[in-house]
Amino acid sequence: MDLYRQVIDLIVTAPDRKPAGGLPRLLDALFADLAADPLPRPVDDTESMIWSAWTSHPHPDAADAMARALRMMQAHSFEVAERELDRLIAAFPLWAEAWNKRATVLFLMDRDEDSVADIIQTLKLEPRHFGALSGYAQICLRRGDEAGALVAFEEALRIHPHLDNIRDAVVSLNKRLGGTLN
Repeated sequence: MDLYRQVIDLIVTAPDRKPAGGLPRLLDALFADLAADPLPRPVDDTESMIWSAWTSHPHPDAADAMARALRMMQAHSFEVAERELDRLIAAFPLWAEAWNKRATVLFLMDRDEDSVADIIQTLKLEPRHFGALSGYAQICLRRGDEAGALVAFEEALRIHPHLDNIRDAVVSLNKRLGGTLN
């Protein structure tokens, strides 16, 4: 099956799929907080807590490897970051954020097909990963697939309704495409 079709299938089935068992239980409460009205705390605080939970790992070697990979990404040493994330994924294949970070590195290296393959793994483990969905949408836009981008952006907003830049992209894409697709 085409990689891009696999992502769309994961997006369509996301509301029915559960995250991998190894993810922190705290995430369920944080995602509920994003949907609450009124919000129990500033949205930026909740989002930061989600990212912190995603990037944290109870195994010290994994946490150290993630920290090294993040430093390499910030330094634009993408090849080094990729090798670090390759090792991390080999050792901890159920860590969704390791897959997502490598997808990001691959995207930054203009390796979209490889990035999409890692986005698929991320979404299989964490169907609520609004970052992976947004990354996939960016790849779609780079390929000229506005419909695919719209589907991914709409799902990211369903999960995290406070992403203003994503909402703006959805409004713009809806105007160009004539309505929502998801």
